[in-house]
Amino acid sequence: MARVDIRRVEKYFGTAQIIRGVDIAIEDGQFAVLVGPSGCGKSTLLRMIAGLEEISSGEIAIDGRVVNALTPKERDIAMVFQNYALYPHMTVRDNMAFSLTLAKQSKAQVEERVRRAADILGLETLLDRFPRQLSGGQRQRVAMGRCIVRDPQVFLFDEPLSNLDAKLRVQMRTEIKELHQRLQTTSIYVTHDQIEAMTMADRIVVMRDGLVEQTGSPLELYDRPVNQFVAGFIGSPAMNFLPGVLRRSSGDARVELGEGLWLPAPPQAAAGQDGQSVLYGMRPEHIQLASGEDGVATAVVVVEPTGADTQVFTKIAGVEVTSVFRERHEFRPGEIIRLRPDPARAHLFDAGTGMRLAS
Repeated sequence: MARVDIRRVEKYFGTAQIIRGVDIAIEDGQFAVLVGPSGCGKSTLLRMIAGLEEISSGEIAIDGRVVNALTPKERDIAMVFQNYALYPHMTVRDNMAFSLTLAKQSKAQVEERVRRAADILGLETLLDRFPRQLSGGQRQRVAMGRCIVRDPQVFLFDEPLSNLDAKLRVQMRTEIKELHQRLQTTSIYVTHDQIEAMTMADRIVVMRDGLVEQTGSPLELYDRPVNQFVAGFIGSPAMNFLPGVLRRSSGDARVELGEGLWLPAPPQAAAGQDGQSVLYGMRPEHIQLASGEDGVATAVVVVEPTGADTQVFTKIAGVEVTSVFRERHEFRPGEIIRLRPDPARAHLFDAGTGMRLAS
């Protein structure tokens, strides 16, 4: 196990800057997830940690040792790729043993490490099969087994579940998390899927356009996003944003949405100024049905029952709003319902900068 330090790292491809001075500290034994939209630089950063891409400036240290000038095999890391990267002409046993055989380890030692990894991953009965005889999930286990046998300081995962179907992705992310809890090896995992990030990570690094927007635990990012981008990226369904103007009067604060509508400002809205253009953020699960004259009247657009909950799409002041209710409802399109966001769990962002004013 080892700590990974990324210090002021930049990456250029020609004149295009892909990574813009990134600083990240990943603690020994931590499971860190780099998450962000396509093109944000997360996979490029992972490949620089692995030594597959050169660093334009800055430095990367593993276990206190700067590895900028080291080859991938000298960095004591193991990487699981999106496409498994298995040798099709080799059995599962030979695929897992390949790196150890190259390192000229004894046959007994190779066999012991392969047996141990196969036991951890449930591959004991598949060791004599070829990759073409395996399912996608089994191939991914073999790819992970090939890493485990090396006993590296750091595991790197580059979107390893993106080629699997939805049900198998859920199963495999549980298995990867369980594997980390068992081995306690420092792990860095890249994905564009924020559900994977939320369910697997000890620490999430949200990236956009080659920059780190925010780092923290999954619930820290969910409860206290630093800006509108993080708030909208973390959470599913995504947070709703209503543009408005902050108004203060007699110690009270509210957000005027237009069309005569308004919402009470979050209790922590002290940072905002009267007349400031803001975005009122509310998560779908933090919106309640109101009765009487309470809440905001809005027309139902679409209802999506999922069994476990009901997603209702409406429009408030011309903006589509998603609500999630645990109860089952049979609203009809065009029906008027009243919604009441929980002010204590609402968020307020500056409309110009997108930075959080309160949450």
